[in-house]
Amino acid sequence: MQFIIKNIEDWQEVVDKIIPDVKHNILLLKGNLGAGKTTFTQFLLKNLGSQDEVNSPTYSIVNEYTTPKGKIYHFDLYRLKNIEEVYDIGIEEYLDNAFLCIIEWPEVYEEELYGLKYHTMSIVNTGDEREISFE
Repeated sequence: MQFIIKNIEDWQEVVDKIIPDVKHNILLLKGNLGAGKTTFTQFLLKNLGSQDEVNSPTYSIVNEYTTPKGKIYHFDLYRLKNIEEVYDIGIEEYLDNAFLCIIEWPEVYEEELYGLKYHTMSIVNTGDEREISFE
């Protein structure tokens, strides 16, 4: 799926179209700084029924949210330098016990997902708009 975001309200349309297609419990979010990864996550969690305040996990590495369907873990792996640091945060346990794991900056961990089913969303900030692809 492809989308163009021109204003913040457009994120709702993206979420509305993506939610029925989320079949796996891992969602990788790729995009440069300020692309809208956390904004997308805010809209997604609200639509999944979370009452929690959604913030970027840049410094905490992982944030936990509650939804009627189960726990959602939101990761930001930007500051992690290698796969050992990813394992040190216990990512496998989170993946095993989550309704959904949203992973920003997944590149350091992506090879370890080989053989698992997951979705990928890429967000490209072109200045005036965001170009989004979801698979």
